[in-house]
Amino acid sequence: MPLILIVDDSPTELYQMQKVLQQQGYETVVANDGADAILKAREMQPDLILMDIVMPGVDGFRATRQLAADPATRSIPVIMVSSKGEETDRIWGMRQGAVDYLVKPFSPSQLLEKAQAALAG
Repeated sequence: MPLILIVDDSPTELYQMQKVLQQQGYETVVANDGADAILKAREMQPDLILMDIVMPGVDGFRATRQLAADPATRSIPVIMVSSKGEETDRIWGMRQGAVDYLVKPFSPSQLLEKAQAALAG
C-alpha cells in the first residue's frame, strides 16, 4: 500500500486526514512542521505528501520548494492542503513544486480523489 506523509501543525487536521486515508487502506505517517517533513521525506520516501502551508518554523511553501529541489525527494508528489484559498496561493504553491492544491475544509471524497490522482501520476 502507498505511504502518505501528512504534514500539518493541527492535531485535529492530522487525525481527520489519517482516518480517511487509513480507512481506504493507505499507510500514513505524520509531521508537525516543514522541517520534520523534509527529514521524514528523505528518510521514508513516501509515495505522496499532503502539505499544510501555515506552520511554525519552515512553512509549507518553503518545505515544498526544498523537496522539489532535492534529487532524493523531487519525484515525490506534493499536494498543498491549506485554508489559504486564494488563487494566488494556489499558483504560488504550484510554482514551489506542488502537483495539486486542496482547500480546507474539504470532504473525505475530495481528499481521496486528489490523493488517488497524484499517486496515479
